[in-house]
Amino acid sequence: MFNSMNKIEIRNYKPLGEVVFDYLKNSILSGVLKPGERLMEITIAEQLGVSRTPVREAIRKLEKEKFIIMVPRKGAYVADITLKDMTDVLELRRLLEGFATALAAERMTEEEIAELRAAAEGFKKSISENDVQGMIKKDGEFHEKILMASRNQKLVEIVKSLHDQLQRFRLIYFNEFDDYLELQDMHERILNAITNRDGERAKEYAEKHIKFIEVGVGNKLDEEKN
Repeated sequence: MFNSMNKIEIRNYKPLGEVVFDYLKNSILSGVLKPGERLMEITIAEQLGVSRTPVREAIRKLEKEKFIIMVPRKGAYVADITLKDMTDVLELRRLLEGFATALAAERMTEEEIAELRAAAEGFKKSISENDVQGMIKKDGEFHEKILMASRNQKLVEIVKSLHDQLQRFRLIYFNEFDDYLELQDMHERILNAITNRDGERAKEYAEKHIKFIEVGVGNKLDEEKN
């Protein structure tokens, strides 16, 4: 992990502790820093070319925001995401995205639909190339475009407040599950319903899409309990 981290660019308008915090947070969200990985202040400071003080400040803030956990006498570790965490977020996501997709079917411009189609095609292409990072990126783009097309700012704010959890979830899901073709099919169903301006059907497919993922995660949770 640490060998893939580069020295950070220091900008005068932002405290160094915040710069380090953003860097480490993005490293967690992108999967460079993985769940369960230990964070050692001195190693991170040397790798980033900073002192240990801003690293320590960043780690404290990451702990407050639940990105890392502190283990007594052992140190800081990237926090894991349990399957229960996933199912809780998915239940909420199913309701919010179903509503957003219904609104998008009514309000999306033709240009936005073309962009949504491009995201769906990009997801399909990433599957054919077995490009997991590409799948994660294009899946995020697909759902982001639908959300923004809802034109409901309060809805956007609520969903975006879950962004970090959703992004970490995508990293885990796409690396532990392999039902990519089913997800591709669901994207296409949602896209077709939006293209046809069928809000009711779009909402139905969006909810089924999330429910499919929810069931898969739930089954895995049951397996781990047994």
